[in-house]
Amino acid sequence: MTSQSDAKRRAAFEREALVHLDALYNFAFKLSRSRDDAQDLVSDTILRALERWEQYHLGSNIRAWLFTILYHIFVSRKRRIDAREVLAPDDAEGNPAFEAVGETDPEGAFYDSFIDEKVVEAIEALPDEYRTSVMLSDVQGMRYSEIASVLGVPEGTVKSRLFRGRRILQRKLRAYAAEMGYIRVVPSEA
Repeated sequence: MTSQSDAKRRAAFEREALVHLDALYNFAFKLSRSRDDAQDLVSDTILRALERWEQYHLGSNIRAWLFTILYHIFVSRKRRIDAREVLAPDDAEGNPAFEAVGETDPEGAFYDSFIDEKVVEAIEALPDEYRTSVMLSDVQGMRYSEIASVLGVPEGTVKSRLFRGRRILQRKLRAYAAEMGYIRVVPSEA
């Protein structure tokens, strides 16, 4: 009887988890800036979640749990790569074996369809900690508490990063927003 109820719980877990694949991929792509790395991150996240599915409590916030796993895997990989300082061979340039195959920025193409290039560039130019917080909040629609859980930082830190990231975006995009007619600039009286 126990194995049957475990099987039902695992099936329910899998149904809940797999719904978030697209959101996980988008977040992984924004972190890694590479289609292949994003796919690897999502695969490893799902594998780790399936290995530890018993730690998840059905009905709780599986999305935040999955994003946390993905973020921790990303940070671990980044630390390993940074520690090794992997460099491409000097002869990589011009060698067809090292050339990208296919679309190198699928999410960029997706954003281009509804977000102007200047906005995407401004988001991409944000420092990592601000960009990650802005992406989780404004693109993924996560609450402060969820972002704090994913990033492993206090909620106040999330609010601070969002405030600073949005302020940077506002400064960078103010002239563009006026040019496009989204805002009206009132000349200040001297």
